[in-house]
Amino acid sequence: MTTSPANRLGRSPADRPGRSLAERLGRSPDTKLVIISCDDLGACHAANVGVYAALRDGVATCASLMVPAPWSHHAARMYDGDDLGVHLTLNAEHEDYRWGPITQAPSLLSGEGGFPRGIADLWEHADSEEVLRECRAQIERALAWGIDVTHLAPHLTAITLRPEFFDIYLELAVEFALPVRLPSTITHAQAGFPFRSLAAQDGVVFPDHFDHDWRAGSRDRIYAALADLAPGVTELHVQPVVDTPEVRAISRAAEGWIDDLDLVTSDDKLRSMLADCGAELIGYRDLRDAMRAS
Repeated sequence: MTTSPANRLGRSPADRPGRSLAERLGRSPDTKLVIISCDDLGACHAANVGVYAALRDGVATCASLMVPAPWSHHAARMYDGDDLGVHLTLNAEHEDYRWGPITQAPSLLSGEGGFPRGIADLWEHADSEEVLRECRAQIERALAWGIDVTHLAPHLTAITLRPEFFDIYLELAVEFALPVRLPSTITHAQAGFPFRSLAAQDGVVFPDHFDHDWRAGSRDRIYAALADLAPGVTELHVQPVVDTPEVRAISRAAEGWIDDLDLVTSDDKLRSMLADCGAELIGYRDLRDAMRAS
């Protein structure tokens, strides 16, 4: 029996050069595939209840767990085979709500305790070796909790657009054979380095389209994305929470997060738009399986 060139290179025939991600997933290249992902699982009790409701009772298809955050173990105990990735966390941005590195890395601690609040502070002080050790520990802890980790997605894009930290992101994606979230609305010129090309060269899978927009409240952004949905894999992110005094005290952005839960669980317009544009909902587990099959 002869061996195809793709197999001699360690790739499946579906992964031959020029194949679109949709084709690697077994669809035609003009198929519109949508991932609806929930960020900040584990951040607080309201997030845990909201995210699992979005996954189990709504149209959300995956979520990412903030392992260092205070309610992460509770989120892990609620896990029941859901499509969960690790939300690699190196910042604690809220004024009165703090968490820090599980490795106790000195360069990842702010002067007030816990992770730095902002990206600029992190980039100025973080040691790359400590970033690698912390991020690896977060993935390993999620695995030790019994989570079948499906992808990586940095919190606040802390390691996405800084070259020395992006190398860590890729190293971990390759080490654990996991797909990653990468923005498509930031160009290589804006970032200062070809981050999407580098990931592709390393065999790391990522969605074709992801809007780098972190304003709280996703309704208008998601409506606009679905009205102009392109072929390929599009990731749409939300941050659903249930309405509690605690979550409203954490951030003034809570109103937008509460609306996200309504959007993905109760909004008839969203479901109609998904149907009308011919979108097929998938999760990151689909991307992970395609990446590992390669």
